[in-house]
Amino acid sequence: MALRSTQTGFGPVTKGFHWLMAILFATMFAIGWYMDLLPLGLEKLAWISRHKSIGVTILFLAVLRIIWRLAEQTPAGLGEKAWERQAAKLAHFALYAVMLAMPLSGWLMSSAANFSVSVFGLFTLPDLVGPDKVLYEQLRFTHWILSWVIVGLVGLHVAAAFKHHFINRDATLRRMLPGTGKGN
Repeated sequence: MALRSTQTGFGPVTKGFHWLMAILFATMFAIGWYMDLLPLGLEKLAWISRHKSIGVTILFLAVLRIIWRLAEQTPAGLGEKAWERQAAKLAHFALYAVMLAMPLSGWLMSSAANFSVSVFGLFTLPDLVGPDKVLYEQLRFTHWILSWVIVGLVGLHVAAAFKHHFINRDATLRRMLPGTGKGN
């Protein structure tokens, strides 16, 4: 089985990155929402620790995904207009940017709050900045804004996929589904 994408479809590595990141984004949003509802205590701290560990995992996978994407070809479009191709490129660029910016803002926020980032208890990341209450508050706001930027971008991405599937009736969505072939 070929691992790489072709002119007609996405390979299993690209699909794997796509769906793993989708699951991790949804998980992180749910954890973030839940932990914000908890009162300060051991349970909240445990969820914050999980959130940080998964965030570092997302950062690592995002870097790998971007490297893979730069080495890959993208399947040919399926008759999109020029403006649609440009909009898709811009949206994908924005998604890649937030895949990096979101976990980095969390890491910076933790550093500014003087809380180290432990990754699943296996190792601890170095602090990126020294303790700074003002910077912490700015990064906390940035992290919150980025979470909603991700929700908006993912919503746009899903809407575009459904538009291709239900209105254009093309294979754009089917080409990214796990277990499907690479053809149109």
